Amino acid sequence: MNNATAQAPEAYGLDVGTSRVVSARRQGKEFQFETQLNAFVTIPFSKMTQSILEKESIPHLLHESEILVYGDESERFANLFHRETRRPMLSGVLNPQENQGLTLVREIVKLLTTDHGGGRQKLCFSVPAAPLGAKDTVQAHEAEMKEMLSNLGFEVSSISEGLAVVYGEMANSNYTGIGISCGGGLCNVCFAYLSVPVFSFSIPKAGDFIDSSVAALRAEPATRIRTIKEESFHFNGTFPHGIHQGLSTYYEDMMFSLVAALKDAFAGAQNMPKLRRAIPLVLSGGSVLAPGFRDRFEKILREGELPVAISDVRTGISPQHSTARGALVAAMTDM
Repeated sequence: MNNATAQAPEAYGLDVGTSRVVSARRQGKEFQFETQLNAFVTIPFSKMTQSILEKESIPHLLHESEILVYGDESERFANLFHRETRRPMLSGVLNPQENQGLTLVREIVKLLTTDHGGGRQKLCFSVPAAPLGAKDTVQAHEAEMKEMLSNLGFEVSSISEGLAVVYGEMANSNYTGIGISCGGGLCNVCFAYLSVPVFSFSIPKAGDFIDSSVAALRAEPATRIRTIKEESFHFNGTFPHGIHQGLSTYYEDMMFSLVAALKDAFAGAQNMPKLRRAIPLVLSGGSVLAPGFRDRFEKILREGELPVAISDVRTGISPQHSTARGALVAAMTDM
């Protein structure tokens, strides 16, 4: 056994999100996470540019007469050339408008699994749930991802994103409760009882919905709105005018939609378990990081009067890593 194989992690969890890809692995008792933007930008090809990118170890691909810079570096190059980054994925699945989407996701995954030692290590990746009341639209995406990851040398399985949140955050309640992941493309929800999913669904109102809605309202680029949202927006204040007021409006639109969809899911659930006690609800994903988000969501949730008792509403230990952590738990449980 060579040294790389000896030090390779036992398994990986992978959160394949619209805006970011997160990997999780465990070394000893510690969880370790790595993140890359799920994005790319194109720049004109020249041998000089290619040589410099290689010298600086900047991840890139050659495609026809262009260079595709991907991952975290894509944002720096987009700002340099005053462009928007492009997305290999859209609304939780591979973007049909980007022919190189799967190839770019593969390269980003390779950045996050550089210590993969071979030998068919287990890898569990997240997939979105179908929209509430709609036909499952993610089967083709899931199949393509499984084939791609298998070709990279992994023994692959998948897990619904909301269920991954339950696995990653609810060991203390025996994996019973409601897991919510508010990402860039979708908000994913799962209610599980003793680790068994009772229902899962998604809604299309998430981070990108907030950014694009406010951008249209204020006639600003979505990239600028996203930057303001991530750097300065909070619920603990009043914003009578401007971008912050728009952000508050569309955040609340997302929250009300989530609560309404939860009520519909409970109303339509078959074979509901008999709950002996109140259940927890955990919020995760990048869109829950705004200060005051949890308090505002809980207020809307309590006013919505769900048909089950909620013991507490909390954010994940590390909200941006909850899905990847849960996927890793699933991978290791299956070992």
